[in-house]
Amino acid sequence: MKKIIGIILTISFLSIIAKTNHKTIKNQMEKQEYATFGGGCFWCTEAIFSELEGVISVESGYAGGKTINPSYADVCTGATGHAEVIHIAFNPDKIKFSELLDVFFATHNPTTLNRQGADVGTQYRSVVFYHNEQQKIATQNFIKELEKAQVFDDKIVTEITPFNNYYKAENYHQDYFNSNKNQGYCNAVINPKLIKFRKRFKEKLKK
Repeated sequence: MKKIIGIILTISFLSIIAKTNHKTIKNQMEKQEYATFGGGCFWCTEAIFSELEGVISVESGYAGGKTINPSYADVCTGATGHAEVIHIAFNPDKIKFSELLDVFFATHNPTTLNRQGADVGTQYRSVVFYHNEQQKIATQNFIKELEKAQVFDDKIVTEITPFNNYYKAENYHQDYFNSNKNQGYCNAVINPKLIKFRKRFKEKLKK
C-alpha cells in the first residue's frame, strides 16, 4: 500500500513540475516579440542591435522583395526588390519597440532615398517592416515626433510596410562584424558607428 501511495505521489509531483515547466516556457515565449528594420548594410545594423539589453537575437536577412529565396548577389542587383534587413527577437519586458525605433533612427540616415553613405540601391533603403498594427502606428507616430522636433534637416523617407517575403541571409553574413573585425569595411565603417552608438546608448547596452 505504501508503495502504491508513493507511486501516486511521485506521479502527482512530476505532473506539477511538467505543468510548471510548460507554464514557464509559455511565459518566456509570450515575452518574445519581433522587429524588422532596414537601415543600410545589415552588417552595421546587426552589430549595433546585438548589443542592446533585451535583444534576444539579431538575424541578417532580406525582406520586401518578389524573388523567392534570393541570394546576396541577387539582392545586390537591386532587381529583386528586397532590402537588407535585420530580424530582431526581443523581450518587451526589457526593451520596448519604441526604444528599438529610437536606436534605429539614431544610427542611420532616414532622409536619404535608397542610400546609406556609399551604399546605394533600393536594397539599402530605410524601412520598418511592422509585425502588427501597434508597430505600424508606433512607427508613424515616432516619425511625426521626429519631424515635429526637426531632428533632421530633410524629410524622412523611411518606408513603413508589413513584414513580408523574408529570407535569412547566407551564414557568412550572420554576426559578421564580430567574425571579421579586422576586415577593412568593419574598421572603416562599422567600428566608428559602434563607438558613437555605445556612447549615446550606454545605459541600454548588455552588461
